[in-house]
Amino acid sequence: MTPGESELAIRAIGRLVLAGTPMGDVGDASQRLRDALGTADIVAAEDTRRMRALAKSLGVTVTGRVVSFYDHVEAARIPALIEDIQGGATVLLVTDAGMPSVSDPGYRLVAACAAADLKVTCLPGPSAVTTALAISGLPVERFCFDGFAPRKSGQRKAWLQTLADQPRACVFFEAPHRLADCLADAVAVLGADRRAAVCRELTKTYEEVVRGTLGELAAWAADGVRGEITVVLEGAGPIVSDPADLVEEVEALVAQGIGLRDACAQIAGAGTSKRELYEAVLAARRDQ
Repeated sequence: MTPGESELAIRAIGRLVLAGTPMGDVGDASQRLRDALGTADIVAAEDTRRMRALAKSLGVTVTGRVVSFYDHVEAARIPALIEDIQGGATVLLVTDAGMPSVSDPGYRLVAACAAADLKVTCLPGPSAVTTALAISGLPVERFCFDGFAPRKSGQRKAWLQTLADQPRACVFFEAPHRLADCLADAVAVLGADRRAAVCRELTKTYEEVVRGTLGELAAWAADGVRGEITVVLEGAGPIVSDPADLVEEVEALVAQGIGLRDACAQIAGAGTSKRELYEAVLAARRDQ
């Protein structure tokens, strides 16, 4: 194979490139995003006008074909894009802000590429999820992401109930006009003392992070909030057991011939230490 043929073979390998775009501050755009916008054969954009405005602000000329790729046309666009990639095209997927596939169009196209054994790569970039977690001031070593909160109160309360005992922090999006109702439902289901952080307009001029209990945040949001909202909810604390409630289980093990300390070690768990349980057993015996 000659050098020229080798170059053509490399060009013939198509791929899908997912690229994170700025959430507000255009300065967050990476050089790799700039390069990709200027060189991709096809740019699939959630909003083509916003993509062109971004490219203009970055001083980039988009030379590839531009196609729209939003929720209502996503399924219809996929077969043609797969065919383009199979033909050797580089398809760049960008959404309005943040990372494609994360509550934005993208995952169906990625799944289709995977099924067709086509290359998929990603240009890391801004994400409201990790940004909100980082500045929430809450313990977020472990977290879950739940996309947008349900719109209707009944469904929202059922969803919040699943978080009642969730030890991981939870990050989710909410529309500004529903935030007050969402926080009020959270107080009703999770209690007023659970901590959270409401992150508004991340990376933009009027960025604001309001931290406090759900009760405090519900009162703050009652008069209305504007902008794009990301909420971080503190994980549930451990369920504290009353050692006295576990005494019978310990005594049942002791009756089977297990030593008291070993029995306490087996029964002790979340919220109850072996020492507390051991002392509770001794106290119960003294009271008999």
